[in-house]
Amino acid sequence: MLTYFTSESVFRGHPDKVCDQIADAILDAALEQDEDSKMAVECTIKDNFVLIYGEAKTKANLDYAEIARETLVLIGYDEDYEIAVKVGQQSPEINHAVASDEDDIKAGDQGIVFGYACNETRDYMPLSISLAHDIASSLSDSVLFNDGFLNPDGKTQVTVEYLNGRIVGIKTVLISVCHKPLSQWNLDFSMLKSIIKQDAYCVLTRNPNVKQGWLDNTEYIINPAGEWTVGGSFGDSGTTGRKIVVDTYGGHGRIGGGALSSKDASKVDRSGAYYARYVAKHIVAAGLASSCEIQVSYGIGMAKPISVHVRSTDATVSEKAMLEIINAHFDFSVANIIKELQLKLPRYSTTSCFGHFGGHKGTWEELPKLQDIKEYADFITLEF
Repeated sequence: MLTYFTSESVFRGHPDKVCDQIADAILDAALEQDEDSKMAVECTIKDNFVLIYGEAKTKANLDYAEIARETLVLIGYDEDYEIAVKVGQQSPEINHAVASDEDDIKAGDQGIVFGYACNETRDYMPLSISLAHDIASSLSDSVLFNDGFLNPDGKTQVTVEYLNGRIVGIKTVLISVCHKPLSQWNLDFSMLKSIIKQDAYCVLTRNPNVKQGWLDNTEYIINPAGEWTVGGSFGDSGTTGRKIVVDTYGGHGRIGGGALSSKDASKVDRSGAYYARYVAKHIVAAGLASSCEIQVSYGIGMAKPISVHVRSTDATVSEKAMLEIINAHFDFSVANIIKELQLKLPRYSTTSCFGHFGGHKGTWEELPKLQDIKEYADFITLEF
């Protein structure tokens, strides 16, 4: 039976992603000066107005407005923005519940997080979101590195075709790009669509995960609503944390209750989600399942999780054995996550566009325990 699954991505200049990038730039700036910074500073944008707000406990001296302006310029927006800042101190009750020595850090909030991995691509991400990110990233680079006709805002969408659960093709590629008035560039709308289609086709043909024949019947839909010249915050509003599905697995697997960007590692919405991905990726890379989803729950002021749940497909070991493997090799305590994944380093800006997972996004994408897990799985009792 033929089935289809679709995922989307967005350009750097999408208003929600603008806010994610500003929030993570602020977080990185704080961590550069004070690695123990506790940050939950978010952003909202509409037209030329930017509101930066939230809570922080840090020794860092931060110019929030200047960080926002620098980020906007890097994205490709050079308008004159009015920036308001409303950042207060972290709640003393929360700080008291979380604060402790570095070996006994408590969760900064209650929450459930999910991690997911599958064997559809070389970096164990679903193919649909991986391709949507690749196309969005390529077109966003065109905005930044070519003084051309594209504006920073845009969206991509890729539909993958499955036959009895196996990928057999790329059914549809949908791209909406914001552009400058075409008459200024001696272009007409058909030429625009041809250029964008060619860029997407080149991205797909270069992707090592796309097999021969998968693009034979692909339909390319470019700007189905017509010309689009007013985008970004002047065409819509944006807020930190509104693109969680884009940030994670494109609709494959489930997502937790909180956003990722803007939060330091004491917030398990972020650190717990990173570690759950780390564990799930090890399981699939070890050949123990074709896909794996890890759910972890935390309570505020508690160092260790309340529960860990695993769900997999095509598993080569029983669920009991898989949990034994996970518990033997991974420590979901907040302190360990921060230490093992080195989450006090100021590198979160790299995650604020084109997903927090896959590729070389961070230490949570590495597989240092892979051989140990393979060897351990060979020796434990398998119960099906």
